[in-house]
Amino acid sequence: MSSQLRAVGCRGSLVFTQNLKLTQLAKSGRIEEAIGVFHGMTNRNTVTYNSMISAYAKNGRVVEARRLFDQMPYRNLVSWNTMIAGYSHNGCVAEAAELFDRMPKRDAFSWTLMITCYTRNGELEEARRLFDRMPGEKSSVCYNAMISGYAKSRRSEDAIELLDSMPCKDLVSWNTVLSGYTQNGEMGMGSKFFDRMPEKDVVSWNLMVEGFVRVGDLVSAFECFRRIPNPNVISWVTLLNGYCKSGCIVEGRRIFDQMPEKNVVSWNAMLAGYIRCLQIDEAYQLFMEMPERNSISWTTMIDGYVRVGKLSEASNLLNMMPFKDVVAQTALINGYVQRMKMDEAHHIFREISTPDVVCWNTMISGYVQCGIMDEALELFMRMPKKDVVSWNTMIAGYAQDGQMDKALRFFHEMVKKNRVSWNSVISGFIQNGFYVEALQHFKMMRKEGKDPDWSTFACALSGCANLAALQVGTQLHNLLLKSGHIIDIFAGNALITMYARCGRILTARQVFDEMVSVDLVSWNSLIAGHALNGYAKAAISIFQEMKKNGVAPDEVTFIGLLSACSHAGMVDDGLELFYSMSRDYPITPVAEHYACVVDLLGRAGRLGEALKLVKGMPIKANAGIWGSLLGACRMHKNPEVANVAAEKLFEFEPHTTSNYVLLSNIHAEAGSWGEVERVRVLMKERGVWKQPARSWIEIKNEVRSFSSDDSTEPRAAEVFMVLRVLNAQMRNIGHMSDSSLLDCG
Repeated sequence: MSSQLRAVGCRGSLVFTQNLKLTQLAKSGRIEEAIGVFHGMTNRNTVTYNSMISAYAKNGRVVEARRLFDQMPYRNLVSWNTMIAGYSHNGCVAEAAELFDRMPKRDAFSWTLMITCYTRNGELEEARRLFDRMPGEKSSVCYNAMISGYAKSRRSEDAIELLDSMPCKDLVSWNTVLSGYTQNGEMGMGSKFFDRMPEKDVVSWNLMVEGFVRVGDLVSAFECFRRIPNPNVISWVTLLNGYCKSGCIVEGRRIFDQMPEKNVVSWNAMLAGYIRCLQIDEAYQLFMEMPERNSISWTTMIDGYVRVGKLSEASNLLNMMPFKDVVAQTALINGYVQRMKMDEAHHIFREISTPDVVCWNTMISGYVQCGIMDEALELFMRMPKKDVVSWNTMIAGYAQDGQMDKALRFFHEMVKKNRVSWNSVISGFIQNGFYVEALQHFKMMRKEGKDPDWSTFACALSGCANLAALQVGTQLHNLLLKSGHIIDIFAGNALITMYARCGRILTARQVFDEMVSVDLVSWNSLIAGHALNGYAKAAISIFQEMKKNGVAPDEVTFIGLLSACSHAGMVDDGLELFYSMSRDYPITPVAEHYACVVDLLGRAGRLGEALKLVKGMPIKANAGIWGSLLGACRMHKNPEVANVAAEKLFEFEPHTTSNYVLLSNIHAEAGSWGEVERVRVLMKERGVWKQPARSWIEIKNEVRSFSSDDSTEPRAAEVFMVLRVLNAQMRNIGHMSDSSLLDCG
């Protein structure tokens, strides 16, 4: 009997030891080792299953956690709570709620877990309904969970109201409300609340120091730190982080050296400070001096090498790491991704037994940046749990690749869209020239209750600029002002461009003058706007003003200036500006500048000089340059130079209809009908035809598009009748339309 009891005791002791090992392995992220221990156990109890479920969930493998939960021979209350906590940890709110509703029995911890799950996901109304439904007397832990949700969501009044209603307030409750103020940067309100707290502990003081650090007020942070009765390691580390994040690395090191006691968190904070300031040698020296290192120490150092481009050192350090974790491996993958070394990134990725969502997203983002959308899609489809970043990355990738149909498909398949999702698809339409669709989706975004940010407004304004949709653009400007958004540089630049392209150059200048700060793009937008509207002298005057303000021009500046001179016929001024680029500034002219000069000379009728310039260029002429020369030939009726320009242009753009039409018109105006027929035959041989034109019009603050062959409009017959009348009137006064190239058949 005694031997049997001893055997049972030994088995129980072994199970306890193995359960403890499972928990420790899970905490350190060594999930595969934990799985090995679990499968190697001959005796398992409920604690074993609960520990393994927790291990799976904490490492992002919530599907396997649920599978194990369903396979349990016996579940206790801890089993249910552990699974719900796992769902909450991984953001699976619906799954957590489903399990909570099925629980045969609940305790206060079950209710608190579910309330926390809702508050973490921002579903405060659902959390409050659950809080109010909770039976019996609510614990302070439950109150604090609800208060924390309100505080983090900037609902301070609700948090304080709930605090006041607590039958028994504890210090944690007061600190929870205080943390809402400090985390949201509301230090004025936070300081007042701190002063009225009936008691304070070191956590209260640390929250205040952290809050001042968060808003960049290091003076107040230091003063608050000095008043702490008994600062702990966290107090010191919080202040140290503040100095390091502000680039005050010398002061940060002084704080570090003054610390009465240091733990691995302190060393990691100082290490991160050096890395943030890119002092990699000092960081490595500190790393080698560390008495104890954890996974964060190794990952921080690896990330440091990645930041300065020392990928071989980062790789060597990863190989030296006692226990590789997914965060460190992802840091190296990110380094390879930034340098578009996807083979090396994929090699590291394959070594990871259980990539987390950040790791998957990093790899997908890498393939997207390299334009390898097939590989990105393959990874996306294999991804066990996708988040909103995964979807947004794919949408942006397809948009950048010009595949807006696929981008839209992903967008519509998303269950939860955020502002980035909308911005990705709207900017995708802009990038691909679908301006009307961009504005339509901006309208849809607002209808679905998503507030646009400055990036959304900038994209929508860009669409208005390209459509010359002044009324819609003005509406957007007013909406931007009413929404309370500060007109930052990006939105301001978009407004300047929009008003300029719509011919409202004075309004564009007014926007520029009212901007809090401007950058080079702002100046370039204003110069280009004046150039577009024929105000060449004003454009040059703005250029002089820009230089007086200490802003150096770039290549784009001179494109605007040369374009202004070209349209105004200011040949000498334009040539002087062109030659000043390399003479007065370290700017080497590129093809766009030569195209402007060719246009400048061509408009002035100096076609010989223009052709000589093109032939003597240090770079190869592109389609833009030959196109400018061909356009000038039409203006000055020079079919000989036109043939030379067109021949070169067809090499670059063999299927661009407008080039053939332009050459044909030049020969038609010269009476060379044989050449006109030759161009027609050439188009037929190359399969080129005149595509129907597309245009836009604003009607009652709405942009509508139409094409020249559009017969779908209800009043199409009436429209075509008016066009026929106008065409007849044009013929009567000598204007003949050239329709010979509309059909090559």
